[in-house]
Amino acid sequence: MSSYGTATQFSQLAGLPVASSLHARFAPLALANRAFRRAVDESGRGVPLILALQRGGRAVSVFRARCFEESAPAAALNLPFAERLLKFLLWQRGGWRLTIAGPRSIGEHLKKVYSASGERSFDVEFMCRVYERPWTVDITDVDKVPDPYEGTVKLGGHLNGSRIGFDLGASDRKVSAVIDGNPVFTEEVVWDPSHATDPVYHFNEINAALKSAAAHLSRVDAIGGSSAGIFIDNRPRIGSIFRGIPREAFENQTSNLFMDLKKAWGNIPFEVVNDGEVTALAGSMSLEDGAVLGVALGSSEAGGYVTHKREITTWLNELAFCPIDADPEAPADEWSGDRGCGVQYLSQQGVFRLAHAAGIPVDESLSLAEKLKSIQALLEAGDPRAKRIWETIGCYIGYAVAHYANFYELRHVLLLGRVTSGEGGPIILEQARKILRHNFPELAEKVALHLPDEKTRRIGQAVAAASLPVIK
Repeated sequence: MSSYGTATQFSQLAGLPVASSLHARFAPLALANRAFRRAVDESGRGVPLILALQRGGRAVSVFRARCFEESAPAAALNLPFAERLLKFLLWQRGGWRLTIAGPRSIGEHLKKVYSASGERSFDVEFMCRVYERPWTVDITDVDKVPDPYEGTVKLGGHLNGSRIGFDLGASDRKVSAVIDGNPVFTEEVVWDPSHATDPVYHFNEINAALKSAAAHLSRVDAIGGSSAGIFIDNRPRIGSIFRGIPREAFENQTSNLFMDLKKAWGNIPFEVVNDGEVTALAGSMSLEDGAVLGVALGSSEAGGYVTHKREITTWLNELAFCPIDADPEAPADEWSGDRGCGVQYLSQQGVFRLAHAAGIPVDESLSLAEKLKSIQALLEAGDPRAKRIWETIGCYIGYAVAHYANFYELRHVLLLGRVTSGEGGPIILEQARKILRHNFPELAEKVALHLPDEKTRRIGQAVAAASLPVIK
């Protein structure tokens, strides 16, 4: 059977979920994986499958699952299960070295698919750039898998002094001036960073935002910021807002962007991290609790996680690239080319795609922010077509949370981002809770879904970002 046929069979394990007619083919991975695990257990022919991913330093994540032994009649389903599992783990945890223990056919399949010439060459190249190491795959025995070693770091929650916080999105940039934890000024400015080819554009735009906030402070003690992408020691390794910059210019100039900004501001404390981590941080600060997964539905999907000890991990938490739909014909991400990943569901892109399915014309001449506002205006006006869009996104969220719960310890999920603004947020929340109650009742009792108030949804990340640096 072809890999496509096997993937189709795997997606059919999801059954017939309660989904909006706007996306009838949606096959939640949460349901497909649950059915797969149940079938393995009931077959009596299950064997261990272990995936270990090594990141920077000594950090190693180990995930243990079970699959069919190779001679079992349904063993072909192992391949799509393991491939989607690795895809999720790679973007949740990160890594440059993969160690696989389990049926040899799975190891050989993953080694081929995740290679420089395989279907997941984008993922391999990305990890090589992030960790600046060649991608390596080892197939070994169960008793030879490396031990897990997870590192966490304390981040944020510092409210003293006069601070500036900023958040860089693909369609707008936000900035806040904060005094002892209280925002005294906020600003949102539309920009178009992903199409800018000159690194100077990003420096000037961000610096202009900082100056705008500084005008409302008697002094600036520290600056904290967030942006989509991966940052190591304040250095962006890859980020969607920098996509337009040629590779050489990125390495020579953009990789030092925030170092240069720090110098321009007198070398005061200056910290920049992934926007998803700040989403989770904002949630943990407001809820005064840990085990918080933050999900921001903006121009893309941003994710971040705060542990039960209120610490962040050294994981990537790039949920935009984590799959939630098992359908082999699911919408494709324009950047990676992979199908069924969160970016096409829990973002503005998901709104625009569903708008077409709902029969709502989208003016392609508008900016991303203007497109979203035009569709949200229909929702506010009571247009039933628009309501179906947000109901479908709520369906996505419900099944996504159920899937995420297999990889995170969760007590809270905080939903942020422009897509949740206005009347859309409560619709998403209601539908997501309904999905959890009907399909995952135990999880519904354990995990609380939250929408912050309107002000926090729109500027909360910039304010939380301001709390990142330590003022000595």
